[in-house]
This record gives sequence, structure tokens and C-alpha cells, in this order.
Amino acid sequence: MDKKKVNVADILINNGIIILIFLMVIFVGVTKENFFSGSNFSNVSINVACRFIIAVGVSGCLITKGTDLSAGRVVGLAACLAGTLLQKADYSGRFELTKNFPQLNVWVILLICIAICCIFGLINGIVISYLSVPAFIGTLGMQMIVYGINLVYTKSIPIGGYRTDYTAIANGKLFGVFPYLFIIAIVIGLIMWFVYNYTRHGKYMYAIGGNEAAAEVAGVNVKRTKIKIYVTAAILYAIAGFLLGAKSGGASVNMGMGYELEAIAACTIGGVSVNGGIGRVSGVVVGVLVFELLKTCLQFLGIDPNYQYIAQGIVIVVAIALDIRKYIAKK
Repeated sequence: MDKKKVNVADILINNGIIILIFLMVIFVGVTKENFFSGSNFSNVSINVACRFIIAVGVSGCLITKGTDLSAGRVVGLAACLAGTLLQKADYSGRFELTKNFPQLNVWVILLICIAICCIFGLINGIVISYLSVPAFIGTLGMQMIVYGINLVYTKSIPIGGYRTDYTAIANGKLFGVFPYLFIIAIVIGLIMWFVYNYTRHGKYMYAIGGNEAAAEVAGVNVKRTKIKIYVTAAILYAIAGFLLGAKSGGASVNMGMGYELEAIAACTIGGVSVNGGIGRVSGVVVGVLVFELLKTCLQFLGIDPNYQYIAQGIVIVVAIALDIRKYIAKK
């Protein structure tokens, strides 16, 4: 019986970005002080936490051969909604529309943000499933709609003056060591891992990504499953936006801008195929971590922020190109 030969060259090429970033981390860690420090680890883990939540939402869309370009703007809307509802009662610059709004529990505000963001996820799912609009076009339109709604709602005014019970969610640490954001991300990751691997919805998701027509013939309700995927993604964006607002201590309409591209890149780096049917939550973790370490390394190396955008753009293009290469090789 013939055994498949391990092609070292293919392994190196397909995982080239991960290997390159790993070598960069070693180099920066050796040459720059405080890179391998507790404070830097804490900063990276906090940054990874919110971006992982966004990326795992996008991953479900990618697995079904879709995408969600509205992710970043929904995150920004959630951050602004939470911000306007969680300002201090005596804050002089309190948002006009919510000035007389009662001081509700912080978790109730989170539920309000989730409920509102779910509307946009539901619309995305319906447009893609029932109107047969390509996910790229449908979510691109939703990106602009959500941004416009946020502009109208906030009037482009920066939001601040948050209650301490809100900012404590981002600044607090369990046992004084583990950031709350990191723990929340782990819990969400475990829940999504269970959904992807041990539920009927997860099986349907991979079946649709592998062969949508065959899945429908096998009895999978494709339209309903896609709607669930985009609503679930919107829930995760709402949570991420809520947490980002707490972390930043303020919000504006530009919060979350471009995060969907980072999420797509992180997913593809972590093995979630844009061609559908392939992807793991653990891979998303790796992808987000790699992308965040890239940015951290560039900052420690003192690279101009403008050039950092160029480097991130190159990583996004290469990640997608390598994913397509693997897809073609399998065919």
C-alpha cells in the first residue's frame, strides 16, 4: 500500500506566514527589552481577545463560502451604543439622546447591544439566503448602512465619560494575573468550539461549505443555517464592540474600521479556507495571535505606523493567496 509522501516544501510554503512571524518573534524577543515580559503578554492577550471574538464570528461565514464585510462597522456600532448608554450620570459631556436614560446594569446594556446588532445579522442572512445576493456584496452594502446609522446616531461626536463598572470589565484581572477580557475570550472560544464540533448546526455548516447542493439534498435547511450563522456572527461582533469600548475608555464611529479584513486574514492564516468547508476554532486562535504578534513586533522594532499598514496588507494578500493555492492543489 502506497503511503503519501510528506512534502516539506509544501508544508513550509503553506505555513510560511506562521513560520516567518515565529522567527520575527524570536528575533525581536532577543534584541528588544521587555518583549518577553508579563506586561507585554498581558497587552497582547487583551488585544487578541477582542479580535479573536470578531474572527470566530467571521469564521462561520467563511466556512460556508461566505464572508462578512460588515463586521467592523457592527463592532463600532456596538461600542458606540454601549458608550452612550454607560456614561456617568454626572458626566458633563453626556450624550444628548440618552441623557435621561436610566442607569441600567452593565450586562443589560450588553443584551441591548446584542439585540440591536442581531437585526443586522438577520438581514445579512436573509439577503444572502433568500435573495441569493453574494455574501461579499450583501455584507458590503450592510457595512455602509451600519456606518451611516452610526453617523446619524452619534453625529460623529466622540463618546467618553464611562462608568467604572463598565471599564472595570476590560481593566480587571482575575487573581490579579489573568485579564477578564482574556477569560471572556476563552469562554466564548470553548462555546464556539463545542458548537462547531458537537452540534447539528456545526455539522450543517461544514456540509454547506463542502457542497451546498449535496447538503440540501441530504436534508440540510441551508437557508436557515446560513441565517443562524450570520446572526451568531452579529452576536459576537456586539460582544467584541462592547468589550472594545470598555478597553478603550471611549468610542467613535471609526472604532472597528477594517477589523473585518484583519479577521479574514487571521482566519485564513489559521487554516479557515475562504473556499469553504474547512476551519477550526483552534486555527482561528493561532491566526489572530500571529497577526497580533506581527503588529507587536513591528511596534517594538520602531517601524513607522504607515509602513505597518503596508506590512499588514501584504500579509492579508499572501494569506489568501496561500489558501487558494492549497485549494487548487487539492483539486
